[in-house]
Amino acid sequence: MERRRQEKDRALKLTPYYRYYYYYFFSSFHLFSDCNGRIPMEKISPLHLNTSLPQNPFTHKRNTSNPIIHVPRGVADTSMETPPSPSPSLGFSTHLHALNDPIKLNFPYSCKKIHAQIIKTSNNWNSTQTAQRLINLYIQSDDFRSAAMVLFTGFERDPLSWSRWVEEFGIEEGRFSGLVEIFRELHRKGNFFNGRVLIAFLKACASMIHSQLGVEIHSYVIKSGFDSDVYLKSALLEFYGNCFGLDYAHQIFDETPVRNTLLWNKVIALNSGNGSWLKVLKLFREMQFSGVRADGSTLAKVLQACGRGGAFKEGKQIHGYVIRSLQMSRSLICNSLISMYSKSFKLEMARMVFDSMDSPSLVSWNSMISGYALNGILDKAWKLFDEMELSETKPDIVTWNSLVSGHSIHGHDKIPQILRKMQVAGLKPNSSSIASALQAISEMSSVELGKEIHGYVLRNGIRCDKYVGTSLIDMYIKSGCLTNARLVFDNMKDRNIFTWNSLISGYAYNGLFDEVMKLLNRMEKEGIKPNLVTWNSLIAGYAMRGLSKQALELIHQLKKTSTLHPNVVSWTALISGCSRIGNYIEALDFCIKMQQGGIKPNSTTIASLLRACAALALLQKGRELHCYAIRNDFDENIIVATALVDMYCKSCSLHIAHSVFRKIKRKNLASWNSMIMGFSVHGLGKEAMSLFSEMCESGFHPDGISLTAILSGCRHSGFVGEGWKYFDSMRTEFGITPTLKHYACMVDLLGRSGYLDEAWDFLQSMPLEPDASLWGALLGACRLHKNLELAEIAAQYLFELEPHNSGNYLLLMNLYATENRWQDVENLKDIMSIRGAKSRSGWSWIQVKNKVHVFTVEGKPHPDIGEIYFELYHLISEIKNLGYVPDTNCIVQNIDEEEKEKTLLSHTEKLAITYGLINTGNGVPIRVIKNTRVCNDCHMVAKYMSQISGREIFLRDGVRFHHFSGGRCSCNDYW
Repeated sequence: MERRRQEKDRALKLTPYYRYYYYYFFSSFHLFSDCNGRIPMEKISPLHLNTSLPQNPFTHKRNTSNPIIHVPRGVADTSMETPPSPSPSLGFSTHLHALNDPIKLNFPYSCKKIHAQIIKTSNNWNSTQTAQRLINLYIQSDDFRSAAMVLFTGFERDPLSWSRWVEEFGIEEGRFSGLVEIFRELHRKGNFFNGRVLIAFLKACASMIHSQLGVEIHSYVIKSGFDSDVYLKSALLEFYGNCFGLDYAHQIFDETPVRNTLLWNKVIALNSGNGSWLKVLKLFREMQFSGVRADGSTLAKVLQACGRGGAFKEGKQIHGYVIRSLQMSRSLICNSLISMYSKSFKLEMARMVFDSMDSPSLVSWNSMISGYALNGILDKAWKLFDEMELSETKPDIVTWNSLVSGHSIHGHDKIPQILRKMQVAGLKPNSSSIASALQAISEMSSVELGKEIHGYVLRNGIRCDKYVGTSLIDMYIKSGCLTNARLVFDNMKDRNIFTWNSLISGYAYNGLFDEVMKLLNRMEKEGIKPNLVTWNSLIAGYAMRGLSKQALELIHQLKKTSTLHPNVVSWTALISGCSRIGNYIEALDFCIKMQQGGIKPNSTTIASLLRACAALALLQKGRELHCYAIRNDFDENIIVATALVDMYCKSCSLHIAHSVFRKIKRKNLASWNSMIMGFSVHGLGKEAMSLFSEMCESGFHPDGISLTAILSGCRHSGFVGEGWKYFDSMRTEFGITPTLKHYACMVDLLGRSGYLDEAWDFLQSMPLEPDASLWGALLGACRLHKNLELAEIAAQYLFELEPHNSGNYLLLMNLYATENRWQDVENLKDIMSIRGAKSRSGWSWIQVKNKVHVFTVEGKPHPDIGEIYFELYHLISEIKNLGYVPDTNCIVQNIDEEEKEKTLLSHTEKLAITYGLINTGNGVPIRVIKNTRVCNDCHMVAKYMSQISGREIFLRDGVRFHHFSGGRCSCNDYW
């Protein structure tokens, strides 16, 4: 009796929380357990809560003495007078040990019994460790309700810990809705929750987008007087930012009278996570004016905004603020500075910050290596990687992935080597490594290597990754293996909208529109609605197959829908698709229609239009687009800047192209390649080689396109020795395997330089099967040096590879005509007629006063043709006095010399140049575009015309550019 009385006195002294659990775990167990020892949860829910109390938790009075939970008066304490006595031999450590022993816990009630013993006998019953074990055990026993009770009541943890517990507890098996119901039930019963529990639930609502409960909690916060709690305010900011948008979060922030560092950090972090970089900088400025000191977390977010938003000047100012506030020793800030300078393409300054660190962390090393790699400075990235291996900090998977990502953009050929080295180092490529590698392989069109990567994915169980699966589909599509792409797609268990769009775009780009429609129907049956990206892919597919009317009709149909409307991406897909297949005039017309519909071009649209202008050499239109780009701040976009360089190069304005190139602050490999190719096709081989060396010294690793550009420069300038040097260095120095384009450049270089035997031997010894481009290069060289024997061999191969290409027949005819073998000329004409190889109609055009004037061999003559011929006869007569002698060797007709000279006068480039001289003012350059190679006679006439008129003449033929000035040509008669 004495012992029972002592137990009763002990129970009456317990806190309300303790009494609640004392009753919950002792009385309910004995009264309601079934024959199996299990306790029905509906019987052990808080029976002694006073149901007569008000059900509205916002109106009844609460006892706030307990910070966690309040049990209303009316609980029958008499039931606790005879609880089962705990075994005195079971101490706290013993109970914890029992929680870890599944053998001793065969039934759920065993856990409750031990839980009650812990509460009764220990002063440390509310520790986080105990809570975690109890919750896990209740979950294993499928007693979700009891686990939730442990979670909600009695455990003093910090807000972050509470949030993590609620999120993890609720996310597991989708239990959050059940957790919410228990939370509301306890509320209705009169339980009072303090700010920590509310913060946890607000954070969980934010992460799980549970807007209704979050608003209810906000209402409770206001009515309870908790709205001055900065931690709750921070949680509310996060909730409204995630569930309703930043405007609502800003409203909460603006209504807060006292804002400390925590609230400023939260609102800055929300804007940073949403990509509102300018708003981040504005908030930081307001924070400084308010007198609140920024901590390391704030500065890290602001520096990130500077890097992402291109605010380099602001980033430098914040760097100065960091130095003045003596925070440069903090690793977080230094890493943020490195990242900011790297994204601003200021690698020297990033390296200075890195070198100033006493002991760079793993993140610091990775940030610096990633900065080098992603900016294409791969040599320095590898050098720093070697230094890292020698330091105390060892590379991890992030380090290797940084190198893989850099090479996927700037150096595709080394991807397989990096993956092998990574595995030798004991690290397995993860989904990020594989996705970057597949991106590079897509650009390389190396399907065999892609299949090897696919095999690795299957062997290592990465196939379930949506990102990797979508990358595999994209790789197979770009390699032309639609069957393999479909197999990957069908074997994916979990597909998202990006996966569907990837396959649909592949079918659309290949013109398989019936398959696209089947996929769209299947997609909707599986409950995934096509989004605008889906329809834009279909629009691009129609445009790329020459079905621009269908693509335009699809845009008109989208305009009529209520949910999806065509945007600038839709129109850009149409414009870009037309540009890719050579429908340049249509692309420019669609741009006008787009603007008439109230949609403004973006940077991608401008880049596509510039490519169209480059192909047509529409300099004036290109200048207008350049002005538009400057007004809309698109000129600093690297894609637009590179397209501008290409447009000016192909529009015979090399000096403007070079000026634009030098102004590019963030050059990439594509911009270097574009400028090198521009010098090359204009015959400026020395300038091309000099720029190539500058590119390599800047840390950029040349790719296959770079070597094609520099070999073209050697070819057009006749630099045989330099050409051999670059070709030999492809494997040894740059690790690039030569392709047919590189071999064709070498054959053309050797052949045009007169080394026909060397060209023949080179062609015979190459490891690849020669294609039409190589045999065509040899045939052209044979025509130039009048080597009929080799020409006939090359022509035979070409007639088999390209039976309908009339240019090959005409080259051999020209050689036969030079040798007066007219019967062979007639035989070739008969062969052409039998095979259906029609001569390509030659044309030239010139743009005068925003209008393009076309001159063709066949078709309707120009309206001013009489005036043009009158002026041309006058010019020919004048240049004959200067020593001009017509070169009739290009005429393959068996007619007399006088008739041949008259035929030469009808060459379209002569007519176009003459028209330009008539209709443009003195000093204005003449720019003419021709679709075939310029003949010797027209080249000579253009030199004389530039001499007597004092005008610059730019002629772009089917092979290269010629710049005539003062009676000389930039090609030095080598073309």
